[in-house]
Amino acid sequence: MATAEEFSLRSIALPAFGPTAVWSVGVGAAVPVVALSARDLGASVALAAAFVLVEGLSAFVSSLPAGSLVARIGERRALTGAAVVDAIGALLAVFAQNLWTLGIAIGLMGTTGSVFLLARQSWLTARAPVRIRARAMSTMGGVQRVGLFVGPFVSAPIIAVWGTRAAYAVAVVAGLLAAVWAWTGLRGPLGDEGEVASGRSPARRPPVPDRVGLRDVVRSHRSVLMTIGLGVVVIGAARQGRFVIVPLWAESVGIPDSQVALVFGIAGAAEVLLFYPAGSVMDRFGRVWVAVPFLLVLGLGMVLLPLAHGLASVAAVSTLMGVGNGLGSGIVQTLGADAAPVAGRAQFLSAWRFLSLLGQNGAPLLVSGVTVLAGLGPACVVLGLVVLGGAPMLGRWLPAYDPRGGGVRTSAR
Repeated sequence: MATAEEFSLRSIALPAFGPTAVWSVGVGAAVPVVALSARDLGASVALAAAFVLVEGLSAFVSSLPAGSLVARIGERRALTGAAVVDAIGALLAVFAQNLWTLGIAIGLMGTTGSVFLLARQSWLTARAPVRIRARAMSTMGGVQRVGLFVGPFVSAPIIAVWGTRAAYAVAVVAGLLAAVWAWTGLRGPLGDEGEVASGRSPARRPPVPDRVGLRDVVRSHRSVLMTIGLGVVVIGAARQGRFVIVPLWAESVGIPDSQVALVFGIAGAAEVLLFYPAGSVMDRFGRVWVAVPFLLVLGLGMVLLPLAHGLASVAAVSTLMGVGNGLGSGIVQTLGADAAPVAGRAQFLSAWRFLSLLGQNGAPLLVSGVTVLAGLGPACVVLGLVVLGGAPMLGRWLPAYDPRGGGVRTSAR
């Protein structure tokens, strides 16, 4: 068993990040065709748009139960099982003959996504020492971003030959490959039984309860959930909110859809380039030096967006938000790992993910409500002010929970 001193990202790169990279390619291939495949089966434009929400809602609903499942069967089995079931859902989508079948398939893929993402975070949380934890988490997030970026390029030629729903075949293959990689790569000392984050071997690891209820975990850690957790809600709203307001604002000022895609592509490139530097800053200087600038830059971009009225200005503001989002690569996972207890780790992380998804699902509702009342421009500003308001909250609360700054770690309780 490797000690914390011997541990390095390179030592677990393939088992830790390989399954995520492959699985993310499948997700990146499938997500863009969800609405289009619904249209192929006869859905109206409005109904097809609703299908896009199915995966997100199923992930949200399953986020809390996923923690109990991972705790019960272990990260290795959870990763493998989720990847296999994800492949089954994608296969169902390939051969779906009606909208009900497609909806079940998309919902299944969203549910398995919750389990997969939670299991990989729990596995890495238990093994990454504090000194490189943020780099591990930001690298995991960066690998996922790369996979999501590559997925559409893999599916494009397949769609051209076999049709829209053939894109799900990429997800089938990716899910099966991720399952095999997770099952074989996490065997032995890297499997469920080991924890290297503490530098102790399994034989000397202090005993922890076999079963810890979600309610007990939440009650025991309500302080961090009601402080840093509130910041996580704002982070989730910031990330999802820009995907709502940028395309809507671009359309409102007359920018064609093809150019909107280019705008997001440029911003995405900025994100990918920053994920490792962001982790390095968190590890060397503290979490607050990434969390606060992340919210300030994203919030500023949202407030400035209504002032942009051409392709160049919209692209500039979008890229500014992309830089902000890149600065925050891995921040939610890192903060969750810092706060997670040893006993009930998976359940705690499921509550953490629930808070992030709460923000992600709340942002579109906030934008929609303000737009109805006052217009899209004010909605951008209101969302930006909410995001900016999260910066001083995290600036005040984070130092107390930052293990790099000598703060209190709830996992030690």
